[in-house]
Parts: sequence; structure tokens; C-alpha cells
Amino acid sequence: MTQGDARAFIETYYAAFNRADWAAMLDCLADDVVHDLNQGGRERGRDAFRVFLARMERCYEEQVRDVAVFAAVDGRRAAAEYVVHGRYKATDEGLPPARDQRYVLPGGAFFELREGRITRVTNYYNLQDWLRQVGA
Repeated sequence: MTQGDARAFIETYYAAFNRADWAAMLDCLADDVVHDLNQGGRERGRDAFRVFLARMERCYEEQVRDVAVFAAVDGRRAAAEYVVHGRYKATDEGLPPARDQRYVLPGGAFFELREGRITRVTNYYNLQDWLRQVGA
């Protein structure tokens, strides 16, 4: 994968996210994908990511905007910076009660790519800022 291919691939991944096209997002992932959750654990495999997406769909309605994608020259790593515009629609386990709160939150992600698939995605955002915005 070239640098340009890597950038375009990550843009495709986020376009699928914005359409809530979970099947298309999962198609971007390697079977053995590693997913590092923001301030959380590490999950492995496409099936674990599918469960994550189901939780996200139940609890949140989000769009990523102002996406800027960067890629290494060899196309094996990429990063994205974006702003999440969201709605907290159902209480997520371990988090404050959902009351249809709106939030706008900058975030970022790091990716590893191999053979045309994402093998690692690591997400970051400021959890304290999100908690403040949802009134925790």
C-alpha cells in the first residue's frame, strides 16, 4: 500500500463510520485486528470489534468531521485527527446516565496497515472533557 493508498483507505473507513455502515467498517479490518480503546483495554479480533460497534450504536450517535489523515511514506502506518459531533442516547456501562446529551470532542486515532487491511486501531480523546460535556 502506498502512502496515498493508506490515506484513502482510512478516509474510506471514516466514511463508513459516518454512514453507520458497520459491515463496511468491519471489511476494512484484518481478522486479527488489535483495537486499543481510549483509556481502556485492548481487544483482539474482528468479532470483538463487531461487539464494540454494537455497543457504540446502542449508546451513541456520532459523526466525525474535519478529518485529517496522515500516512507514513511506506503506507504501513497512518493517523487521523478529527472532531466528533455526538449524542449520548443510552447509558454506557460505567459511565454517567444518558439523557440525550450532545457533545463536540476532538479526537485522534493511530493505525497499522497490512495487506490492504487495518491490523491495529488506537483511539484517543479527552475523557474528562466528554464527561464535563455530558454533565457528569
